[in-house]
Amino acid sequence: MKVLIADDEPLARERLARLVEQIPHFTLLQPCAENGHQALQLVDSLQPDVLLLDIAMPGLDGLQVAAQLCEQPHAPAVIFCTAHDEFALQAFAVSAIDYLVKPVRVEQLQTALEKAQRLNPMQLAALARAPKTNNTERTHLSARTHKGIELIPIEHVIHFLADNKYVTLRHIHGETLLDESLKSLEEEFGERFVRIHRNALVSRKHIERLQRTAQGHYELHLRDIDEALTVSRRHVAAVRKLMDKL
Repeated sequence: MKVLIADDEPLARERLARLVEQIPHFTLLQPCAENGHQALQLVDSLQPDVLLLDIAMPGLDGLQVAAQLCEQPHAPAVIFCTAHDEFALQAFAVSAIDYLVKPVRVEQLQTALEKAQRLNPMQLAALARAPKTNNTERTHLSARTHKGIELIPIEHVIHFLADNKYVTLRHIHGETLLDESLKSLEEEFGERFVRIHRNALVSRKHIERLQRTAQGHYELHLRDIDEALTVSRRHVAAVRKLMDKL
């Protein structure tokens, strides 16, 4: 697969180039782009399969470049490589397939490139044409983990559990901590989740059954996890009503 680098810093371009050259089955295209306008020109002329794109660049920034590429029928897969960790959600909104925070390690880059390699041309075209959401609609949650910035699709979330000022997000691939309040998550994603306890929000689509224990408490069993969650008495009626509609 052909890889194009777009970064306004010479040292950053050189470092990424060295990393790409260490990864089998990927060919680095020359020249590299030094700004957003040049990135669009080189994408048009060189037809890369993957674009390693910085965000903070003169002229058009990386997010603007990616947004323009979304309008093209044969756009490359975009992997952001940036020193800024706060633009992960915006990056996904312009169909990025990964978001790496500098300094990028070769293992991270290889994983991202292999992800791009698994996308066939039809999938890439569909990704580029995917409808974009406005700034108030998130399809992913952003969490800082030991891997860097991790984007978790809302579709993969099973439940949120609040504990003091943090919220634990349980998803189909594991758990992570969010620095967001349960109240704000409920306000934003109330159509997808239901409150079952003062400290718990549950994905409606993962609800399996409501069960009363021998002690008279209520537990909610969810798909994709083994443990049941306690439903407070004040929320039992609402959960039952919701289950009648499922």
